Amino acid sequence: MSTSSYPPLKLHVPEPLARPGQEPDFSYLRVGPAGAVRQPPIDSRPSQTADIADALVRVLDDDGNAVGPWDPHADPELLRTGLRTMLKTRVFDARMLTAQRQKKISFYMQCLGEEAVGIGQAMALAPDDMCFPTYRQQGFLVARGYPLVDMMCQAFSNDRDPVLGRQMPVMYTSRQHGFFSVAGNLGMQYIQAVGWAMASAIKGDTRIVSAWIGDGSTAEPDFHSALTFAAVYQARAGRPSGLAAVSVPRSSSGSPTERVRIPRPTIRPGTGPLMTGHASRWAIRSRACRNT
Repeated sequence: MSTSSYPPLKLHVPEPLARPGQEPDFSYLRVGPAGAVRQPPIDSRPSQTADIADALVRVLDDDGNAVGPWDPHADPELLRTGLRTMLKTRVFDARMLTAQRQKKISFYMQCLGEEAVGIGQAMALAPDDMCFPTYRQQGFLVARGYPLVDMMCQAFSNDRDPVLGRQMPVMYTSRQHGFFSVAGNLGMQYIQAVGWAMASAIKGDTRIVSAWIGDGSTAEPDFHSALTFAAVYQARAGRPSGLAAVSVPRSSSGSPTERVRIPRPTIRPGTGPLMTGHASRWAIRSRACRNT
């Protein structure tokens, strides 16, 4: 045992804010009014977006009206298409989850409550841009017109399974629809996405990539390696992320502010994810195609 005069060190073990049965305290969340967060210039440096990374970009106010600088002024028909796609995805999820509960399929993951995130992103990207998803982005595939029958056949692993039983039921893939194979190893899609974006730049292509991750997976080495390569080589990749980990306290998982330490401009979309996903093309195509 050390005989030093310094006080003993203490190991920090993160604890959840509330245990099951306890009343959670969300007072630490800072949610400003809709339209309050500024939209920075396209050529902003990472240090100039730190306040935006810590804030919450809200497009819809409490009355459901799009306000502020992030309002994409979306065409009503585009919004109706987005709503129809969200409803279709939710109905599909409900049917497939029922089939899983009936033991007709072995495994299923819903995107319940997250439909707008993937669908809004699909609407913001160009048709030939690439997506490196997690297992809750089936709405992205639905938005791009992937046949529901093919998704069902993969879930049931029948003789019409498009991947011939070589993948788990919800780990879809479709080169035609720009949807990279879902990976069971959390976080690995990030480094793959950055590599794809670097290859696109090497070829002088115009396509960009969007990668997905949850905050629990930001603890994986692949996440940090991917951000380092993206920053050094200015890879044209957008990186949507979840705001909370399933099993990690929000205060302990990787926050948007912490990600600014990797020199990449960051925004934090909030309420109205279909609108913010569509509005975030500022961070998707405009910035990416300028290699900034």
